[in-house]
Amino acid sequence: MSSAPETVDVVVIGAGQAGLSAGHHLRRRGFVPAGEDGERTFVILDADDRPGGAWQHRWESLRMGTVNGIYELPGFPVPPADAAMPARDALPPYFAAYEERFDLRVQRPVRVRAVRRADADPRGRLIVETDEGSWAARYVINSTGTWTQPYWPYVPGRETFRGIQLHTANYVSREAFLGKRVVIVGGGVSALQLLDEISDVTETFWVARRQPDWKRGEWTTASRIEALDGVEQRVRAGLPPGSVISVTGDIWTPWVQRAHDKGVLVRHPMFTRVEPDGVRMPDGTLEHADVILWATGFRPAIAHLAPLGLRTPEGGIRVADGRSIDEPRLFLIGYGPSQSTIGANRAGRDAVRAIVREESGALVG
Repeated sequence: MSSAPETVDVVVIGAGQAGLSAGHHLRRRGFVPAGEDGERTFVILDADDRPGGAWQHRWESLRMGTVNGIYELPGFPVPPADAAMPARDALPPYFAAYEERFDLRVQRPVRVRAVRRADADPRGRLIVETDEGSWAARYVINSTGTWTQPYWPYVPGRETFRGIQLHTANYVSREAFLGKRVVIVGGGVSALQLLDEISDVTETFWVARRQPDWKRGEWTTASRIEALDGVEQRVRAGLPPGSVISVTGDIWTPWVQRAHDKGVLVRHPMFTRVEPDGVRMPDGTLEHADVILWATGFRPAIAHLAPLGLRTPEGGIRVADGRSIDEPRLFLIGYGPSQSTIGANRAGRDAVRAIVREESGALVG
């Protein structure tokens, strides 16, 4: 017979950017790690063996100089790092130092299997079931991100391909493709970075469903916030989050410029099927391929929330200001507009503010 769940005020699921931001703000508001004496408690559960969130899994050639986004956690600047240093080497130690500095006591590796309601009381507890026991929480802050859910779009014949197929999540380095013709699928940041990188060592063929909407200039804080607000409207309506690029268009970055200068920034329409030796294009021609690299993005890692029954017919969860509309005890950060690092920092802060405000009101009432 299983033991009774441990009680805690807040369970944070995931110790990436969003989860650590939430932990930081919980600490600032007087919450203490579970097991320590205090009126309000929290626990952070993380599935990885070590600190670093998704950064520890990024490909080796993603350097600090080409990291796309703001990655600094609240209250603790990132130490200076060589622009040529791999992000997966530079950032995990920073995350580890952050956990220690703010005494967050992340429990790992702990894999969350399900989140369900303890009973029918809308102000009751949520049960978080893991491979290391269960927790009964007043609130759950879900910050599982997307890295563990790579999206592989189905194209007829994909299973017949005799070459190599891999997703961005499995990419290591361009050297693996020497002498091979690589079809790169996708129109996002990763696809374009890898197009630039791989085309230095072998022949590439770039495929994307839509023609890029190129915008000159650089990402600014204002443009990022504008993009996040666009995604916010989608998740509020219960639509799948979509990508930030679908709202902003494509920024003409240095790697895009390099690909253009090399003559490889030529977008081809999506192929209609995969065949053993390549991909069949809409005009009927066969493009030979030794490798198909699916740089097709990721989906939210939220399967463990299924027992709550929050999915809309459109496939999303209705979220407003980082909080589930249909289950107010649940916050989703690193979801929709908070997929980005600036969004994750802001969402972690706002989730904790909402919890404190609500708990203060309950005490007064």
